Amino acid sequence: MITVDSFVLLAEAMLGPIYALYVKTIGGDLLAASATFATFSIVAGISIFFVSKYVDRIKEKELVVASGYVMTGIVFLGYIFIQSAFQLFFLQIFLGIGVALLRPTFDALLTKYVNKSRAVSQWGVWEGMNTMMLGVGALVGGIIAANYGFIPLFVAMATLCFASASFIFFLPRKVL
Repeated sequence: MITVDSFVLLAEAMLGPIYALYVKTIGGDLLAASATFATFSIVAGISIFFVSKYVDRIKEKELVVASGYVMTGIVFLGYIFIQSAFQLFFLQIFLGIGVALLRPTFDALLTKYVNKSRAVSQWGVWEGMNTMMLGVGALVGGIIAANYGFIPLFVAMATLCFASASFIFFLPRKVL
């Protein structure tokens, strides 16, 4: 699960540091970048409270994580078609819901497989990978956007999300 999630974390980090530049290309400014990111974060935070109670009742939580990956990938492809900051608000709401499905469910699954006597070191693997993916994603995203533009960046980000979802959908649960 950690390896699969690392691809999505990489994808998410690819846009982070250059998000405001993207918003500027669709006619937005720094306030629009801040407001659309805030919209995503607030929707994700509020949705997590509701979604997590529902997901507790679902047997195959791995499929919920995969659904979150797919929703995230759809949003990344959606960035290609956005023509204004106003439209971006709606896409960010969808992203917030996708993240609300994925993050607490992933955390619950990871917790399920953590050996209690090695919890710190096992969680440390995930935390270390997460932090490294933030750095690698920021650099790779900047390189792709600077050399090829935002459309190839968004396609790469979506591809990583869809590949991660595919791994979860098609691999046996024991392998994850």
